[in-house]
Amino acid sequence: MRPSPPSLRIVLASCVLALFAACAAHPGTTSPARDTQLLRVGTSGDYPPFTSMRDGQVSGFDAALLESFASEHGYRLEWVRFRWPELMADFGAQRFDMAASGLTIRPERSLAGRYTVPVARNGALLLLRRPAWAPPPATGDTEAPLSLLRALDRPDFRLAVNRGGHLERVARAWFQNARILAIPDNAVREALASGQADAALTNTVEGPRWAEGLSGIERVGPFTRDVVALYVQPSRAGLAAELDTWLLGQEASGALERLRARYLGSGATGPTATPVDALLSATAERLALMPWVATAKQRAGQPIEVLSQEARVLEAARQEVRSAAEALGVPAPPDEAISAFFQAQMDAAKRIQLRTPPAAAEAPVHSLDEELRPALARISARISALVPRVPGGLDRDDTRRKAREELASTGLEGEEIDRLADALVALGAARRGTAGAGR
Repeated sequence: MRPSPPSLRIVLASCVLALFAACAAHPGTTSPARDTQLLRVGTSGDYPPFTSMRDGQVSGFDAALLESFASEHGYRLEWVRFRWPELMADFGAQRFDMAASGLTIRPERSLAGRYTVPVARNGALLLLRRPAWAPPPATGDTEAPLSLLRALDRPDFRLAVNRGGHLERVARAWFQNARILAIPDNAVREALASGQADAALTNTVEGPRWAEGLSGIERVGPFTRDVVALYVQPSRAGLAAELDTWLLGQEASGALERLRARYLGSGATGPTATPVDALLSATAERLALMPWVATAKQRAGQPIEVLSQEARVLEAARQEVRSAAEALGVPAPPDEAISAFFQAQMDAAKRIQLRTPPAAAEAPVHSLDEELRPALARISARISALVPRVPGGLDRDDTRRKAREELASTGLEGEEIDRLADALVALGAARRGTAGAGR
């Protein structure tokens, strides 16, 4: 994987990290030297409890979150409504500076924009009115959801899902034989309530609300683990860094968890915006791009592994992390720990690339230089900015468990995920040792 030239990456990272430091130095305050700035926020307005729009007024978790951010940092919010099938077209046309509507981190979105550190988690959930032909519920307290999903995947099974969103992609990935009813404007519950559909695909946050007042409904799942973040234009790196710093502070203070509890309930597991959680999320986001990287390299006749290039990447990473630590006013981890962490990241990426089968000749290929490498550079910049924040004293078993949960969908083996987790633990231990030596 060839990143942008190291010198350019370092200059860009330094600019972003300097903004991190400025935000960290004065958390929760509005700069008196800056006039109120307009911040255009895209929202679907049809996705409670994340966002709802009525008479031009937006409410919900994302609205409350961004209203607090705007108040503290001198922004004036302008909500711009989008429809899910047009989200990426509107984003590409820069109709808004960022989007906030319970957006799930997905690789095709990573190509076009820059995610913040995560704000919530949820999972795909099936609200099922079990057809007569379906197998009866299993004995015991729970039913294995995957075996039931396989049994339901047949042409006479009607599944309703919101058109154009993350869950439509989930539906088409899991149900290849069923009849998918892609319904606009998230009017999915109505299809289930009226009997138009046998089931509705929702998630652990939205689903419990949809199930209220419906009889004969079973909840199946969750059967995915999804991460929700704010989504920022790639040209607004300063805004993204400002949001990251603020969200990390909100999580540390407990304010973000209180907001999740108020709006999202128990279906949105937290915490999410901690340095460790955010690093694992960024790692998963980066690894999700690797099959596309592999396909692009296959088509271009490029090798997966280039050791000289890896050496340049490691040197750039060390310098970026040192710059991040300096901007935050904290000691940087030793170079050996930084190198081991980023080497583990690169090795995991290579394993996924090596396991990616050749794509069909007619399959679309993403550009390495115009799409994939810029996206990877954005993710790497976020990783470098988070590394100096990793705390010491991480428990290895707990970190391995968390990593296996967050990286389960990447295609890595358990032992390969453990290596990433161990490198993260070692990074925190080395940083604590450096901090102790400096006192």
